[in-house]
Amino acid sequence: MIMLAAILAYSRTTEYYYVYYVLRTMISMITEGSVQCLALAYVADNVAESQRVSVFGILSGIASCAFVCGNLTARFLPTSATFQFAAAGNVVALVYMRAFLPDSTIENVSTSTAKPDTVTETDSLLEKAPQKALKLFKRLPSFRDTASLLGTSHTFSQAAMITFFSTVAEVGAQSSLLYYLKAQFHFDKDQFADLMIISGISGTVSQLLLMPILAPLLGEMKLLSVGLFFSFVHLLLYSIAWASWVPYAAALISIVAIFAMPCLRSIASKEIGPTEQGKAQGCLTGICSFAHVISPLAFSPLSAWFLSDSAPFRFPGFSIMVAAFAGMIAFGLSLMINKAEPMTCCSSADYPFSVEP
Repeated sequence: MIMLAAILAYSRTTEYYYVYYVLRTMISMITEGSVQCLALAYVADNVAESQRVSVFGILSGIASCAFVCGNLTARFLPTSATFQFAAAGNVVALVYMRAFLPDSTIENVSTSTAKPDTVTETDSLLEKAPQKALKLFKRLPSFRDTASLLGTSHTFSQAAMITFFSTVAEVGAQSSLLYYLKAQFHFDKDQFADLMIISGISGTVSQLLLMPILAPLLGEMKLLSVGLFFSFVHLLLYSIAWASWVPYAAALISIVAIFAMPCLRSIASKEIGPTEQGKAQGCLTGICSFAHVISPLAFSPLSAWFLSDSAPFRFPGFSIMVAAFAGMIAFGLSLMINKAEPMTCCSSADYPFSVEP
């Protein structure tokens, strides 16, 4: 990412843009989403199960805060300085990571959250686990490995389905929203950016302040359902907006709707053994990426159809309504999800990807 930002910081001519585009495509094929899932896996390695949902929420809140700050910075900086700032930010992140974050290995999982004379959940897990099940994963996962991972836990497979439908709903709405608001209320790019900033600020406040308080009180299962329900309401309001102020009100609902993904990440992490956290988070990230591919393919033509004069009936927000119902499917699945139980033992069957000695 440093190299990509540095290319456009140096020059934005056609030749450099195509170099950037080709390299970005190749690098994204390998590393897209890896920073997020590795950060979540690192947190899961170093935080007790009872605290993960709150910490995952804080991590997402920091990401939302960075999103808001990035948008505001881009508004005030000239284009050339924007890419220079982005390259410098990536360098700072890399230096900070190498200087202050120790590598997360199975040997230090038990010591990262332990207190003197206190036995944590992770300590108990490690004491009961056979040594061969605690070997680090040393080969690249295949599609068969991913399918096996989904089959290790019914709760994990349910979380994966919820992740898919909620991401389809979110991305489907995003791919249609700008065109819908422009056609319906003559929004321009600045007003659309304002909506994104409002959503980002709401998500930041929600995940940094509200989620650490609500998670211990409600539990991640109820919090997941609450987040998905308000995500449905959020999209529904967009689709039936009757005045130009309604989209701004809908954007504020992000303060509750944003709960869903950290809860899903936490539920999934509790269903997988200590050496499989990276693959568990990577699996959910892969499902999100798949939804990012197929959702615009379905919703963009649908949005164009209902915004055109050839629409079968007058409903400009119909595509966003369909996205909202995809979110309702995710909400319905969340009501049926099994409670994530902490793993009490680790056998070789629990780790289908462990490397034999």
